[in-house]
Amino acid sequence: MSSFKIIEKTKIWFIIPACIIVLGLLFLIINKGFNLDIEFAGGTMMQIDIGQDFDAREEIEPIVREITGDTNPQVQKVSGAGGDNQVSIKVKEITSEQAVELYTAIAEKYGLDTETNANLVEQGSISPTISSEMKRTALVSVTVAVILMLIYITIRFRDVRFGLSSIVALIHDVLIVLSMYAIFRIPINNNFIAAMLTIVGYSINDTIVIFDRVRENRKYYRADQLNELGNVSVSQSIGRSVNTSITTIVMVLLLFLLGVQSVRWFAFPLMAGFIAGTYSSICIATPVWVLLSKAHKTSGKKPAAQKS
Repeated sequence: MSSFKIIEKTKIWFIIPACIIVLGLLFLIINKGFNLDIEFAGGTMMQIDIGQDFDAREEIEPIVREITGDTNPQVQKVSGAGGDNQVSIKVKEITSEQAVELYTAIAEKYGLDTETNANLVEQGSISPTISSEMKRTALVSVTVAVILMLIYITIRFRDVRFGLSSIVALIHDVLIVLSMYAIFRIPINNNFIAAMLTIVGYSINDTIVIFDRVRENRKYYRADQLNELGNVSVSQSIGRSVNTSITTIVMVLLLFLLGVQSVRWFAFPLMAGFIAGTYSSICIATPVWVLLSKAHKTSGKKPAAQKS
């Protein structure tokens, strides 16, 4: 049957994501790290009694963004002694001069006292809500999950090369998404953990579907026809993988276009992750499996037993 020449272009498939990852690393170096949000880095909190009705998102948030430079401030209306006319502002750590400038700008907009700061209810520093211990726990959890997936896929396909190829694809997806966070300065907050776990789960499912085809087709090809086996297996699954991804990406795109800023910062990495996951399932996982199988064959060892 006719098939896409995926395996023969393995170098190209590897070079494309490598360039993106290197670009992300350069941005990471230039910007001196990721754009950590309040949950990870702590920040400054300010509560102001506006004394009148206001729209926190449309009226105050743009002022906060302009003065503090925080792309993802937490601005919301809260209750106070005089009713629901107070605003709570949480941003990444700012200087005392910026705090004064921020209060003055909001006070002038709503005709508040700028000399005695009588409307400034509270101001102070806030600690990170995600501790170092929680970060270590999350890292350990992800590591354990990856190891368990490696064991599961190896047992299911009775070949450790399938498991190793899947993990390589997962690492690819994680690095691509991290590169997007670095390049576009997306704030890393609680949404980051949820996005990464969602992407990993989506990607591994897509990869297993293609590996099922590889396993089923192995009996029809000789040991020296690994390229043909990989091409045919990917070709048989590519329609399903792409169509599923397009459906998912369209829904996430709508969230990105129609959602508020915080939702957009969650939807954009998801889109990047779903695209990367589809790419890795088709252009990374199977070519890596073929490379590992060729290396195994060259070493003179017999292939692992395969049951139909």
